[in-house]
Amino acid sequence: MIILKSKAEIEQMRRAGQIVAAFHQAIAPMIRPGISTMEIEQFAIKHLKDNHANAHTVGYNGYPYATCASVNDVIAHGFPSTKPLRQGDIVTIDIVAEADGWIGDSAWCYAVGEVSDEARTLMQVTKECLERGIAQAVVGNRIGDVMHAVQSHAEQHGYGVVRDLLGHGVGREMHEEPNYPHIGTPGKGFRLKEGMVMTIEPMINIGTARMTIDADGWTARTADGSLSAQYEHTIAITADGPIVLTAQ
Repeated sequence: MIILKSKAEIEQMRRAGQIVAAFHQAIAPMIRPGISTMEIEQFAIKHLKDNHANAHTVGYNGYPYATCASVNDVIAHGFPSTKPLRQGDIVTIDIVAEADGWIGDSAWCYAVGEVSDEARTLMQVTKECLERGIAQAVVGNRIGDVMHAVQSHAEQHGYGVVRDLLGHGVGREMHEEPNYPHIGTPGKGFRLKEGMVMTIEPMINIGTARMTIDADGWTARTADGSLSAQYEHTIAITADGPIVLTAQ
């Protein structure tokens, strides 16, 4: 069942969203060659505690960390590591905060020092995919309209759009109905209604859209070892257009 939120509830969700946004603003200058994603994890734990929020992912289906840290060919759900990041890496940091009983969920991809033109272009196009999806997230459109905007932009650049990991509703829980891939056909799928709160989180690969899962049961990698980038916002569908609750 899709749970629609009132205007007052959407306002209550802003605090969790802004805690997540502030986290991403804080770590952006920290991400450089030599830092480890475990250091980012430790910063996240302190940031959430200082803001009287909880790390919603800790213990979620057995996941042990407050962040996901996905480096280079890792699409999503990578474990934080003590291994230092290297010049030229790209890393997606995903965090889910619970504050006042509501969830904020956002991932951002970061360049580690100077990266290749190939990596820089992938990051830029993936961010544009997110922006184009958000622009279509208006009352009356269908999810196919939103995700066609994502898919078509990525595929125009020859990239693969991950199908096996989904966007989702957000509210009191991290994963609410509906669930949907980041591909679509205009005019198809469920219709967007005022009060929906959902993620748009394209995962875009330089190569194949296919993925594999590591032995840890979590880490999703590109099947061909190519680079992957992801950007994610939590958005609310309102009569006045989409509100990005995790905007930085």
